[in-house]
Amino acid sequence: MDYEEFRTRGKEMVDYVVDYLQSIEERPVYPSVEPGYLRHLIPESAPEQPHSFEEVMKDVERVVMPGITHWHSPHFHAYFPTGNSVPGMLGDMLSNAISCIGFSWAASPACTELETVMLDWLGKMLNLPHQFLAGTNGEGGGVLQSTASEATLVGLLAARRKKVLHIQADTPDLEERMIMTKLVAYMSDQSHSSVERAGLIGGITMRKLPSDSQLSLRGETLKQAIEEDKAAGLIPFFLCATLGTTASCAFDSILELGPICNSEKVWMHIDAAYAGSAFICPEFRPLLNGFKTSPNMMVKKRSDLIGAFKVDPLYLKHEHQDSGTFSDQCFYCLYFHWGIPLGRRFRSLKMWFVFRMFGIKGLQEHIRKQVNLAHEFEGLLLQDKRFEIASDVVLGLVCFRLKGSNDLNEMLIKRINAGRKIHMVPCNLQDKFVLRFAVCAATTESKHIHYAWQIIKELATELLDEGYQ
Repeated sequence: MDYEEFRTRGKEMVDYVVDYLQSIEERPVYPSVEPGYLRHLIPESAPEQPHSFEEVMKDVERVVMPGITHWHSPHFHAYFPTGNSVPGMLGDMLSNAISCIGFSWAASPACTELETVMLDWLGKMLNLPHQFLAGTNGEGGGVLQSTASEATLVGLLAARRKKVLHIQADTPDLEERMIMTKLVAYMSDQSHSSVERAGLIGGITMRKLPSDSQLSLRGETLKQAIEEDKAAGLIPFFLCATLGTTASCAFDSILELGPICNSEKVWMHIDAAYAGSAFICPEFRPLLNGFKTSPNMMVKKRSDLIGAFKVDPLYLKHEHQDSGTFSDQCFYCLYFHWGIPLGRRFRSLKMWFVFRMFGIKGLQEHIRKQVNLAHEFEGLLLQDKRFEIASDVVLGLVCFRLKGSNDLNEMLIKRINAGRKIHMVPCNLQDKFVLRFAVCAATTESKHIHYAWQIIKELATELLDEGYQ
């Protein structure tokens, strides 16, 4: 395919994408295929000769689309939103065309510098203290990690390295492996599973602490755990707190946890992967509870992060790296020290498109719309005495259940998803099987909320009429 054919096919692909998104709610939101469905639909090996664009696109509908869960359907109410948008797709297109690997300033100056500036833009949108901003000579800054899971792992590894070096500074003869056996980290019983997984990957004992009746981790609980572990000869070094848990969008008490972490020299990582974006709206900033954070990885002192992963082979150095030009801004050329991968996509270009084409006002309007729709669904639930709300509705998530047994609610969500008209996932809150209703798609409107409620209500009636309790 030459560039002229690409021009033609590219326009055709845009037409296909627009047609797909405009008609997405006509497709069953959840696929009806069985595991392994795809293998028998395509050859065992790649073709010897090239196939035409028309042949490939024909197989998109035959092979791919039957197995797609349509996350951007207004009938998708599972997990959380993906953050997709038309400006974002345009930014992705250009990023893929440029296709630079922005691990250092020399590898692509615009890629690294734009990321630094975009994270500062985000920090200002969230009203973060200046310590979290890079600016032109600040000590903080942000980095785009691939996922929130990776950000948690990177934070834990950086905290581990910092603690080991701190202890060895006082006790030079103490081997790293001996220190590692004594390190202990903390998470809430409501934390995302990726936090526990980060402990497994990092070889760290991760202690799961109980949340209170509001599903929040409190300071007294952390303090008691730290005192117990120190008495047992262990070394507390890391806490992952959450603002907007995956299960119920609960908020840990950062105002209580922060001072304890400061006094005990425990690195506090904040997971705000879902709720963090809402903090660009002033009315939701009190949810930060006295602390400022963001949904991307931002740190007060970037040297703590860089120092954990710093390796400097000659082939990654460049002529400006040690010059006065970067004496105060060397973070521009060190992004391969900020995380796990060396290769990095030009993701800040997507942010740039989104921030500029929506504007802060447009982003705020979108968030407020999602929250208002969630409260609309909450209002419908409150009108039906057969249902109960399982946790406070704060943002775009409603956790609810039929009054009755866990088996009853498990059967309800099975029937909801089997119908493939709407899609939801459950969670477990304090030993109760709970249904999660998330407002996800940008195209979700009030009519889709009422459509989902009608389906849920009718299926609940069927179950109760059949004698389930």
